[in-house]
Amino acid sequence: MAKKFVMRPEDELMHQPDGSSNFNESVYTNGFNTASPVGGWMRLGNRVNEGYAELSVCLYLPDGRIACQFQRPAIASNERFDAGGLSYSVIEPFRKVSMRFAGELIIVDDPEALREPQTLFASGPRLPGEVAWVHEAESPIHGGEPVDDTVQTMYGRDFSLGHFNQHGRVRGEIRVGHESWPIDGRGWRDHSWGPRYWQAIFYYRLFIANFANGDGFMLLKITDKNGVSRRQGVLLVDGDYEEVVDMDVSTEWTQAQDPARLVLGVRTAKRKARITGEIIKLAPLRNRRKADGETLVSRIAEGFTRFKWDGRQGYGMTEYIERIEDGKLAGYPL
Repeated sequence: MAKKFVMRPEDELMHQPDGSSNFNESVYTNGFNTASPVGGWMRLGNRVNEGYAELSVCLYLPDGRIACQFQRPAIASNERFDAGGLSYSVIEPFRKVSMRFAGELIIVDDPEALREPQTLFASGPRLPGEVAWVHEAESPIHGGEPVDDTVQTMYGRDFSLGHFNQHGRVRGEIRVGHESWPIDGRGWRDHSWGPRYWQAIFYYRLFIANFANGDGFMLLKITDKNGVSRRQGVLLVDGDYEEVVDMDVSTEWTQAQDPARLVLGVRTAKRKARITGEIIKLAPLRNRRKADGETLVSRIAEGFTRFKWDGRQGYGMTEYIERIEDGKLAGYPL
């Protein structure tokens, strides 16, 4: 992968927006406690040419509640990641970053309420919240900017031009109302820049996990409208990434057509792995965009997941994204 992508220390910082109306520069971090099932993820995507940022905070609390916030705060420049109470800082390129949120959180007792976000956002219960954590690298950087136009990017050039990600050690705290939970575990982060429409993804299945010994994975199966799939990603073993050469995904679904359990068969040049996952709590989200008088909708299922690999248990995320066309999920039941 290093021969196809270039990664410079300055790529940890902000990039000059191009003329694309949908230019996006975004950062995402997640973190999960090792000792107990609590954690979550935060994302801030600057869409400066559209005048706003996409702010997402989704926290999975140990009693089964979800505490979340989704906003589009106004921004006037792409000089920093800081909008709506959510901020991101690079402490040391390639090694250490921090992310912090302070603001109101919507408390979701039943995730089904997320299927009707307008009602939830208008009348859902709220509590003040704070999240702060620091990511310290436990892996190399994976990805970067393609060296030329022939290089296949991870998600496709209509979703991001440059993209890199990294597993790491995470320490911090989640505070919701008068309750707080330490985060002393592991997580994953990414940084993307370039034109992005969520609907550029026909459908994909993404799996991210960390284990207590420092191993982990990032696995992606992405399928285009012609039914052609790419399988890519990495296993993190003893501090090094092993590129995936093949992967099978089998999903057990709920009656609502949400993923509930999964089995992954993964092969690298060095090993084969069978990985199972059980989704502890799923946030059923949507993204909508108007184009030529038509509303385009994508399902974004964000599942806090308990994974098992070679007898070890770890935590992470399952993310299923797909277009909804004529009321049907593009990828279901695959």
